Amino acid sequence: MGINAFGIDLGSGNIKIYNGMNNTYFMEKNMIAIQGRDTLFAYGDSAFDMYEKAPENIQVSFPVVNGVIADIRNMNTLIHYFISDQCKGNIRPADYYIAVPTDVTEVERRAFKDLIKESNVKARRVYIVEKAVADGLGMDIDVKTSQGLMVVDVGFDTTEISLISLGGIVMSQLIKTGGQKLDEAIKAAVRQEYNLFIGSKTSEKLKIAMRDVESRNKNAVVYGRDIVSGLPVEKEISTELVNESLNATFDGIVENVHQVLEHTPPELGADVYRNGIFLTGGACVAGHLAQKISDSTGLKVNIGEEPIACVVKGLSTIIRDDRYASLAYSLENDK
Repeated sequence: MGINAFGIDLGSGNIKIYNGMNNTYFMEKNMIAIQGRDTLFAYGDSAFDMYEKAPENIQVSFPVVNGVIADIRNMNTLIHYFISDQCKGNIRPADYYIAVPTDVTEVERRAFKDLIKESNVKARRVYIVEKAVADGLGMDIDVKTSQGLMVVDVGFDTTEISLISLGGIVMSQLIKTGGQKLDEAIKAAVRQEYNLFIGSKTSEKLKIAMRDVESRNKNAVVYGRDIVSGLPVEKEISTELVNESLNATFDGIVENVHQVLEHTPPELGADVYRNGIFLTGGACVAGHLAQKISDSTGLKVNIGEEPIACVVKGLSTIIRDDRYASLAYSLENDK
């Protein structure tokens, strides 16, 4: 039986939405393309296809930056159209569950609730869920027990390092390092080594393809603009160069993991030692991050089966399983 509720993971790079009516979720790029001053031209994956290719009169942008809503108006538009697509144009009153990072201000937290209320999606009630808690549930871990659980979520703009116990956040640290910083590091390395300018989308594809390229023991092939001649060219890129550029960015993540571990209460630290660190988020599979964290901490690192979808899967569990309903809460004066 369907449940008239939606779960939303509002990522900086991708938006993931769970539909309780058919028990499915979908993911699209969290992007919008505006023509002129305020005419919607495209959204989601269609807008991403235009990214770095659109003429000046079409602005393609990410409404969420560093995990918080930077463009409320365009994000309202995106939420409305995504939900309308799910409802096939017939939006009905529903409850909404939205995942929110722990280390945001109260004003930023309330903005997530207001976003749903103001998106013309007939929201009955809006519930907040701590993103790290949803992450744990999405990896099939019972987060309501007293065992300590460390989750490292490497997203598009940010990495959230959280310690969870009894369904709550014991410690959390949010750093502005994520998949986009990795892409920028690759772009800078390729430019310096090969005098080749590549776009962000090419850099992202190179990052994602690294494991496959390394398994075939070949160099990666990319297309870009030669800085000297100014002409478009095709070049082979060394996988060692890409890994070196990624490792330099990984150092910041590893350092912050160390800081959280150093301040973890001893009993919870013992749980983390036994269970290991849980790595999620769309950028967590880039390069050899899991191995770098494991080598640095001496702990086992577990990667979710579908790391980019852990949060939205956790939201679906909260919506469908009454045992976890208490993990969602309303902000004061929610009506």
